[in-house]
Amino acid sequence: MKEALKEAKKAYDKLEVPVGAVVVKEGKIIARAHNLKETKYDTTKHAEILAIQKASKKLNSWRLIDCEMYVTLEPCSMCAGAIINSRIKKVYIGALDEKTGAAGSVLNLFEDFTFNHKVEVEKGIMQEECEKLLRDFFKMLRKIKKK
Repeated sequence: MKEALKEAKKAYDKLEVPVGAVVVKEGKIIARAHNLKETKYDTTKHAEILAIQKASKKLNSWRLIDCEMYVTLEPCSMCAGAIINSRIKKVYIGALDEKTGAAGSVLNLFEDFTFNHKVEVEKGIMQEECEKLLRDFFKMLRKIKKK
C-alpha cells in the first residue's frame, strides 16, 4: 500500500483526486498508476483501470490470474467491474468511499452478486494515511477555489 500511496501523491501533485493503485504478482509490482481523469479529460482514467491496462500489457494477457491489487480508495462500480473481469485474485483497499464505493460502502459488487469470478477483499490497509491524503487534497482544493 505504501507504493500505491506514492502513486496517489503523484495524482495529488497534478491536482487529480489522489488515488493510486499497484498490481502485484508473485510479490513483485508489475504495474502502478494514479488517477488521470482531469489531465486526460477522460472519466475512465481511474488508477485501477490504468494499473489493470499496464499489468495486462506486461503479462500479454487480459487475465490477471494470481495478481493482487492495492488501491488507496475503495473502487467505484466501473473499477470493481474491471477488477472482476480481469480476474484479479485479491484487492487490498485503503480508505472507504461513502459516495461511490462498490466494495461495500454504497454497494458491493465483490460479494452481493454472482459473477464468473470471485475477488477476495481486504479493507482498511493504511486507512488513516489514505484518508489523510484525500482530506488534505480536498482542503487544498477548496482553498484554491476561494481565490
